[in-house]
Amino acid sequence: MSNSLNDRLSAYADIAAALSVDAVALVPGPNFTRAVDHLFMSNERPFLLVIPAHGPAAALVPNLELGSWDLVGFDGAVFDWRDQTGYDDAFAALMQHLNITSLAVEGQVMRVFVHHALKKAQPDLRIIDAEREISAPRMIKTEAEVAALQEAIKISERALRATLHSVKLGQTEKEIEQKLVQMVFAEGADDLSFAPIVAAGDGSARPHAKAREDYRVKAGDALLIDFGARKNGFAADITRTVFLGYVSDEGREVYDTVLRANLAGLEATRAGVTAHEIDDVVISVLEASPYADRIRTKTGHGLGRDVHEAPYIMRGNHMTLPAGTVYTNEPGLYEIGNFGVRIEDDVLITEDGYKSLTNFPKELMVLPC
Repeated sequence: MSNSLNDRLSAYADIAAALSVDAVALVPGPNFTRAVDHLFMSNERPFLLVIPAHGPAAALVPNLELGSWDLVGFDGAVFDWRDQTGYDDAFAALMQHLNITSLAVEGQVMRVFVHHALKKAQPDLRIIDAEREISAPRMIKTEAEVAALQEAIKISERALRATLHSVKLGQTEKEIEQKLVQMVFAEGADDLSFAPIVAAGDGSARPHAKAREDYRVKAGDALLIDFGARKNGFAADITRTVFLGYVSDEGREVYDTVLRANLAGLEATRAGVTAHEIDDVVISVLEASPYADRIRTKTGHGLGRDVHEAPYIMRGNHMTLPAGTVYTNEPGLYEIGNFGVRIEDDVLITEDGYKSLTNFPKELMVLPC
């Protein structure tokens, strides 16, 4: 990604031209941050950056953000507004200035009230959802972005190692989660990527379980930890499942099945493969096992500024994956009322294969707690 703001914005102008619309609009979120190289919050105040296919960009900025916006180095027209007067006049002035009739927006990020404000300012404005096209430039990571991801992952792995060393029978899931969060920040994270998943016993069978205050871990439990540190704007996302005290034959077999699926996905990874092909390889391993009825999730998703972003690694997604794509390889098997196992790596696709950005051991681990 270029260090020049104008070069970064020109990529969105090209997207507008390719979509045959007059302009692309960005709102605070990962694409906005990538474009201006500064982080702005999404809150009750509309904040909009509009990049025409031809001509200079313009911005609608809350007045209290003008000092921070100056740091961006933006040289286009800026329309500010204050809480006391509202934003309708600013939207009207923005649309009059731009003189456009069609606009591509981020359907998963732009909020309804911003859409309505645009239509109120210009009722005949044609607005299309171009989430996929607008987010596409983020899919191929630069060397600097990969380095930021790698740093977030290393922080996460150190935190996980320290947390696992501290686990004792009789602790609650919530106590383990609290230790994990403490270690994430102690190791240098800027933030959490998302609320961690710390689940033991029957809780591990729920892929998005919440840590319980009333469940105390016991010998033989599977303990599933899914979390990530955020550093320099990029999010790690890793999962490891361990067993406490001992592992049953069933636990060992399920874990071995998930690990084989994870490794098969890595072996299928290379530039030019499709998301469908990776998922098909991974899920086929699980389907061929005695535990096929425990499949509940796809293989994974893209990773970067967002924890979940394109590409989504699932059957039916025939998107070709170029070198520079980072995705999560996270097969799992879950039996409600029993236990679940998930193993998740963050994987960089290269021209001749892949690089696992995650290096935490994946061999079956039984904690002697």
